[in-house]
Amino acid sequence: MQSKRNLLAVFALLAFAAGCRQDMHDTPRYEAFEASSSFPDNRASRNLPVGTVARGWQRDDDALYTGKVNGQFVAEFPFAIGRDELARGQQRFNIYCTPCHGRLGDGNGMVVQRGLRQAASYHNDRLRQEKEGYFFDVISNGFGAMQGYAEQIPVRDRWLIVAYVRTLQLSQHASVNDVPADRRGALDAEPSATPAAGTEKPSAAEAAAGKPAEKH
Repeated sequence: MQSKRNLLAVFALLAFAAGCRQDMHDTPRYEAFEASSSFPDNRASRNLPVGTVARGWQRDDDALYTGKVNGQFVAEFPFAIGRDELARGQQRFNIYCTPCHGRLGDGNGMVVQRGLRQAASYHNDRLRQEKEGYFFDVISNGFGAMQGYAEQIPVRDRWLIVAYVRTLQLSQHASVNDVPADRRGALDAEPSATPAAGTEKPSAAEAAAGKPAEKH
């Protein structure tokens, strides 16, 4: 019985020793920038072939990836923007932008209220007149005290944030001419002083959007 145990112990030791071989670790190799006699320039590290592009980095659409064409900011979006895209832009804006710029984009975010540097308001005349590509560039690369968000926010989401910024700008400077003609009458309707329960009239904004009043 004892001999069997000894034999098992020997096999276990051999199996353990086999698992500790260092062959792959000891394989000859060159560290980065180490000298090598294998090449005429005596360098082990080789330059990438001309024209090599990392997977996923063939950014051949300047407008999409930089917000510029021929070095000038673009004045339109590089893809169509619909309701779903705006909803996504609002979500991303609320995550990344509201701490400084606030929900309305007025530059009065929570960190500003807590004493940090005043953020820019999207509603000043200069920014209202800036091109879409400018906003994309600022989000990507930063401006002044603002850091760039290219690492945190994918390219498409950056454009969707720009679209939502345009929505905020319109919301704070809209006129009656921006309301569809067939809904402008609701803006002039005199609201009842004391509407009966369950029969509240819609607000002007709800009426303009065609949204029924909510019953309580």
